Amino acid sequence: MDTITTLAELRPATDTLRSEGTLALVPTMGALHEGHLTLVRAAKAAADHVAVSIFVNPRQFGEGEDLDAYPRQLARDSELLEHEGVALLWAPPPSEVYPPGYATNISVAGVSEGLCGGSRPGHFDGVATVVCKLFNQVRPDMAFFGEKDWQQLAVIRRMARDLDLVRPHVDAIHGVAIVRESDGLAMSSRNAYLSAEQRAAAAALPRAMRDAIAVLAEGGDPERPLGNLREVLNVSGFDSVDYAELRDAESLGPLDSDNGNARLFVAARIGGTRLIDNMAVE
Repeated sequence: MDTITTLAELRPATDTLRSEGTLALVPTMGALHEGHLTLVRAAKAAADHVAVSIFVNPRQFGEGEDLDAYPRQLARDSELLEHEGVALLWAPPPSEVYPPGYATNISVAGVSEGLCGGSRPGHFDGVATVVCKLFNQVRPDMAFFGEKDWQQLAVIRRMARDLDLVRPHVDAIHGVAIVRESDGLAMSSRNAYLSAEQRAAAAALPRAMRDAIAVLAEGGDPERPLGNLREVLNVSGFDSVDYAELRDAESLGPLDSDNGNARLFVAARIGGTRLIDNMAVE
């Protein structure tokens, strides 16, 4: 596996890989876990070569968020990726991605509004900007993202279509199903922030979501099961619930009563950690 930290090295390396076949990109912020490795394996199944980026993007962290504390473990991550057969690791320093005088920002309307976009102003501008740069730097044929960050995936798909970053009529932005721990909690690098007591309490999140979905499937006013979900989380040890909402799974707009494509989105805080999850509502 080649580990590359400068654009001057990256471009000839990716040119070589593309000359030998298709190239998939898995963008990450490092601190890799089984969820990330699942993305890598999906990419390997679809493309001839896989590139992974590791970059803790300062532009998607808001004031008071955990940029400085975000786990950085490049040596361990490199070993995991080499074991998975990744061809190239793109691990640039911030100065390589945002050089002095950098002044461009990408904003995606619609799908970025509400949910995490409401509680984390500017977050999805930072996501869209860095992913656009990664696409232009690596120039992959396809890219793979986890469905745990469903709103992020929607933002990236919209951005890629609107800016002609993918070939027309080709599904080049692939979403991969959430990987969960044995107790149902969605895998996340931020789970490492939880104490043992908080980690045990966090398992209430997927359980409460499944219970709410069972009631929602029966029809009726959705506010009651959503209110129960918030109450269960508060009683279980969560400090607050940022949101618990039903949205259209594709547009992320308000759910039409006749639309069967519903998804439940939840964000809740326990200690200093913010956990997010989403599930389909049949």
